[in-house]
Amino acid sequence: MFPGREAVVDFDPSLTFECVDDCTWCCRHGVLLYEKDLLELAARESLADAIAAFRGRDFLRREPKADGHPHAAADGQACFFLGEDGLCALQAEHDWKPARCSVFPLEVHVEAGDIHVSVRAAAHEHCEGLDVSERRVVDHLDAFLPELLWELDDPTTKVEL
Repeated sequence: MFPGREAVVDFDPSLTFECVDDCTWCCRHGVLLYEKDLLELAARESLADAIAAFRGRDFLRREPKADGHPHAAADGQACFFLGEDGLCALQAEHDWKPARCSVFPLEVHVEAGDIHVSVRAAAHEHCEGLDVSERRVVDHLDAFLPELLWELDDPTTKVEL
């Protein structure tokens, strides 16, 4: 993965994943921004409307989308940067996305001092990209786990608003 870095994989090593057009399940959540992500975002976009602070942490905020928006959650909201076309403006315009977005559909937590990587429980029900390709997750963990996570004291990615 990264030199000198290891993770405990808590999922079936044969699991495959590939983003599927029009899924956008991951974009329906508030996205935790680590400090480095916040600085990277500020270099690309205005933070004034895009960020919400909650319990001392910064998140890409969710916002109400137009009625009938095909990619919004049941409450009609989705990530600030999710466009009407179902594409992420950050990825489309800047070829960049926050670390937490890279991790989906996985989650990271620390247990007994080790970094553990598992599949989000809800992903089995909502993420259409699981087991639809030949791309084994264990072979591409570096794509899912940005180096930024290894720099954090607590890289836990499942943080709810």
